Amino acid sequence: MTIRNWVKFFFNALLIGGGITAIVGLIVRWEFFSSYLANGEIVEFIAALVWMIFLGFMMSVVAQMGFFAYLTVHQFGVNIFKTLTLWNWVQLLIITVVLFDLIFFRFRLTSGESGRTVLYLVLLATLITVSAVTAYIKAQWTKKHTLISALFFMIVITTLEWLPALMVRSGNIDSWVTILLFPLLAVNAYQILMLPKYNRQSEKDIEKLQQRKVERAKQAKKSKK
Repeated sequence: MTIRNWVKFFFNALLIGGGITAIVGLIVRWEFFSSYLANGEIVEFIAALVWMIFLGFMMSVVAQMGFFAYLTVHQFGVNIFKTLTLWNWVQLLIITVVLFDLIFFRFRLTSGESGRTVLYLVLLATLITVSAVTAYIKAQWTKKHTLISALFFMIVITTLEWLPALMVRSGNIDSWVTILLFPLLAVNAYQILMLPKYNRQSEKDIEKLQQRKVERAKQAKKSKK
């Protein structure tokens, strides 16, 4: 990928992360934001919203780091297991383990917390649904064998990026767990779906650059004559 296309890729992902976090943050923590509006504290409201956008920027950077780390892990996996079919089975196994770990260890649900149980089941359903839809679209746009890899990235890597929030047990953590999931999912879906587009554009840009170099060389030869 050329530097120019990478910069576009990076900043688009950054804007998605910031925008999604701001919207979800307003919805989930509306009581917090509405108190500023009720008291006429517009500056404080804007400052809190800007901070939420900045948090989304940070989540976007985390997601982008996770994405490029996954590309390396994926290549290692194919090389280690020799065939893509075997590596896909390994990825399915890891997906199963990660989902099991989420439900029984990270969420730490109890029978006495029905409201919290519903919340985390909805978050789990959101994670799986968005991941499945993204993986399906990826397979339709590229090749069928990318389905499992895309699903692995969307579930496993997103969960790893989400894990620091899940491990916190103090404060209003359920709200933050909810807020942080959505920018990670949005940015990761954007990355895995749009990367081929930027790669193709980079190839076209490189070809145009080479053509210009050839034309300049020809013109230089003509001027010498």
